[in-house]
Amino acid sequence: MDPDRVLEGLDPEQTQAARALRGPVCILAGAGTGKTRAITHRIAHAVASGVVSEQQILAVTFTARAAGEMRGRLRGLGAPRVQARTFHSAALRQLSFFWPQVVGGPQPTLIESKIQAVSRAANSVGVQPDRTGLRDLASEIEWAKVTQVRPTDYERTTTKQGRQTPLPAAEVARVFEAYEELRREHNLLDFESMLELTAGMITEYPAIAQRVRDQYRYFVVDEFQDVNPLQKLLLDAWLGDRDDLCVVGDPSQTIYSFAGATPGYLTGFGARYPHATVVELVRDYRSTPQVVRVANHVIAQARGTTSAKHLTLRAQRPDGPDPMYKEYDDEPAEATGVARQIAVMLEGGTPAGEIAVLVRTNSQSAAYEQALSDEGVPFTVRGTARFFERPEIKKAVHTLRGARHEVAGEESEPLVATVRQLLGPLGLTEAAPEGRQARERWESLSALAQLAEDMAATAGARGRPATMADFVDELDTRMATEHAPGFEGVTIASLHSAKGLEWDAVFLVGLTEGMMPIIYAETDEQVEEERRLFYVGVTRARESLSMSWSLSRSPGGRRTRKPSRFLDGLRPASPSTSSRRADRRKGGVSRCRVCGTSLSDAAERKLGRCLDCPSSYDEALLERLRDWRRTSAQDQKVPAYVIFTDATLQAIAEQEPSSVAQLSAVSGVGAVKLDRYGEAVLALVAGAEAADVVADGAGPGADVEESTHE
Repeated sequence: MDPDRVLEGLDPEQTQAARALRGPVCILAGAGTGKTRAITHRIAHAVASGVVSEQQILAVTFTARAAGEMRGRLRGLGAPRVQARTFHSAALRQLSFFWPQVVGGPQPTLIESKIQAVSRAANSVGVQPDRTGLRDLASEIEWAKVTQVRPTDYERTTTKQGRQTPLPAAEVARVFEAYEELRREHNLLDFESMLELTAGMITEYPAIAQRVRDQYRYFVVDEFQDVNPLQKLLLDAWLGDRDDLCVVGDPSQTIYSFAGATPGYLTGFGARYPHATVVELVRDYRSTPQVVRVANHVIAQARGTTSAKHLTLRAQRPDGPDPMYKEYDDEPAEATGVARQIAVMLEGGTPAGEIAVLVRTNSQSAAYEQALSDEGVPFTVRGTARFFERPEIKKAVHTLRGARHEVAGEESEPLVATVRQLLGPLGLTEAAPEGRQARERWESLSALAQLAEDMAATAGARGRPATMADFVDELDTRMATEHAPGFEGVTIASLHSAKGLEWDAVFLVGLTEGMMPIIYAETDEQVEEERRLFYVGVTRARESLSMSWSLSRSPGGRRTRKPSRFLDGLRPASPSTSSRRADRRKGGVSRCRVCGTSLSDAAERKLGRCLDCPSSYDEALLERLRDWRRTSAQDQKVPAYVIFTDATLQAIAEQEPSSVAQLSAVSGVGAVKLDRYGEAVLALVAGAEAADVVADGAGPGADVEESTHE
């Protein structure tokens, strides 16, 4: 093939990347800028120019789908024999080939899931977590192995990093060590060991290193911002002392740090290779200018190590509709509103397969599954099982059905209390547990309990209490109607599972503080990763982008939630906000206790005075309150603001309430917090020292909504 013909149709920056035939090359590619097109044309151009033969190229990516797409494009460009593989596929191929001469004997058995082996290892050291705990242990062991943390170093490393562990670090270390011993004893190979053994084989055996490096002389690594230390170890082994390496990635799309990925290899590429060619792809061919403006605004606010490398995208498509920002009173109203908008889009001719609803956590999908079903809209759930197909929900429904007959005719407990009591042994603790898998299970069960609360509230408004039989009937109805027809439908997906995909219309939902960023994002680095996750969601949209949030969890609940900070500077002033302020004034005007002026700003209303009016408070009291809050947050393993926000503490210090009635009048002190923390706060106001006051040790549980969104 004529080398110049391979370059036809590329834009100037893509052409620059394709002409950089010798490494090191770093391509910083923004969302929708045609990075796959650039790297496949670069490979085909190198082959057509005689720089390298097809068989000597190894293109590495992270998913089999991406590798398959790359191979298909290369075939179309006249380079069908180029190897495009995942790290694991390439490593397994090499390890299997060289195993007889390096080790000999039977090859190890590859285990795709660690659960069974981790369970045996845990039992051998006297640790017996439940199924969810086992999944969290397996994930934690994977993190340790990809970040090259050994069992003997695990406790010290996680303590130094302040990492939250699914079990006490010492117990995780014991299970980790037992797992590695069991794996070696039974000749088992997990994915991490496969990469490590392949890298070790190349490093320790010069003859094998020579054969591998003779075979592969030209490397391309896609999604380089997602590389972890173990993958980097293998890549360095493949390269040796050569630098014919092209890496492609976008620091602004780093969203897997929790699994060991680090953007440092991408952002530090120029420091490692000062002579590298660096190309920036910024022409966005995916999204309209309106969507691109939102994306640029979001990422321009980034802080931290990746912020200096963010790319400003330049839209190449014609204008489209302005992004929509919609505020709802509660979560069910938000789900219903989104489903109705989608139904209208379908009637207007938008294919269902070109619409996506993106959620932050899997537990949020239940409301949208139901709302779409109610509207008769077909849907599919990507990246996780549908709500009623999840193992914990199946077990919960089975338990509730059994209880229906036991309590029939003698229901003395309210429905909500009964449901929470029944779900408790299945994992619905008052506070969210540690560990990602355990937390996702807890969130699913919480969503089920919330459904009971919503049903009880609706029935109460109609004048009769909801029964367990009513609740089970409702569950059966929802399970029967949530199954979508067996054809293409609207996609419901988590933001993480949406990476690499795109749709004509995207609905980003649940955009409140505590959900985006998620409440568990406590450090600046974790908040910035949440920002990048939001950026990924925004850049999935080609034409239509809708962003929404709700002010309360359930109908009639306190409307105290705040829209996500990531929407600051984007969303217009909300007419509904003005009307709510007017409604509040009709019911009683809040006035400054210093000058008497009417207060409308939320912060002023919380403090009970104008922000610029002089304040008088006991500084020692405020310090005692902060010390107590810090200790309580550490004990309960929650962010400090979940106990009380700074504004609420200052309001308490200024008003110095001496009774329960006076404390309850302070904005930000709801009924749940009054019950949980009231005695401790009043003791502090009366002069007690923080060290002598202990709050209720229960976690935030039921009042997470209230505390997170003050």
